[in-house]
Amino acid sequence: MSNRIAKVEKGAVLLAEPFSLDTNFKRSAVVLAEHQDEGTVGFIMNKKLDVNVEDLLTEFPEFESEVYYGGPVATDSIHYLHNVGELLEGSERISHGVYWGGDFEKLKFLISTKLVLPKNIRFYVGYSGWSSGQLSDELDYGSWVLADMHANYLFKSQPERLWEVIMSHKGDPYSVIAKMPDTVNWN
Repeated sequence: MSNRIAKVEKGAVLLAEPFSLDTNFKRSAVVLAEHQDEGTVGFIMNKKLDVNVEDLLTEFPEFESEVYYGGPVATDSIHYLHNVGELLEGSERISHGVYWGGDFEKLKFLISTKLVLPKNIRFYVGYSGWSSGQLSDELDYGSWVLADMHANYLFKSQPERLWEVIMSHKGDPYSVIAKMPDTVNWN
């Protein structure tokens, strides 16, 4: 069965195959923020870090928001995905109800005036990136399963269960794969 049922495009989700040994992507759910011939950019939605956004940014309003590991590229950068694209100029629509970036000074204003709450935004350290043709090769090899994105995955799901939830939403045989244990015990 081909895993190219969904289309590789901005807004698609990549689910790491269940036995991936790559610690960066093990059981990860990556939303694609950009997909072009030159390459692809995405963010791992389900790898929460033990840090608050206030700990990483100076001159930032008081804001109790968790930070996630977006991927192994440019881990000295911070990105944000949100659902307030109509309020934040410069935001790029990824999929229905999900936007990337936007005017940072305006974001700080929206946070300080409580127009943006922690439930509206996710911050990421670094991102996931693929050069031209690399993601296609990884899909052909079977490293990823493609899925459709829903804003609830980002803003309403429990990150520690997200891979399993999205895999289950794909139906059989993926719902069986979703229930497989993270590690295999040999008797």
